[in-house]
Amino acid sequence: MQYRVTITHKAAKRLDELPPDVKKLFFLLVEEMKVSGPIQKTWRNFSSLGENRYHCHLNYRYVACWTWTKGEIKIEVYYVGNREKAPY
Repeated sequence: MQYRVTITHKAAKRLDELPPDVKKLFFLLVEEMKVSGPIQKTWRNFSSLGENRYHCHLNYRYVACWTWTKGEIKIEVYYVGNREKAPY
């Protein structure tokens, strides 16, 4: 099953501000989510943030956060950016 990953407008704006190496990591994460879903235990500090929300570190400084409802194929990335400003 192929998952559909969308990025909110707010997250896309933040993505433009990231360094190139972090952008590459983010798009690698997105490709892995498309193939294997929202549970990405191989990514650093992956964890659940509560009901239908997850996050992982892209590197020491940057994180990505997303939502997924069990049984659906849509994953929505709602934050990518500095971990100090992450909404968790």
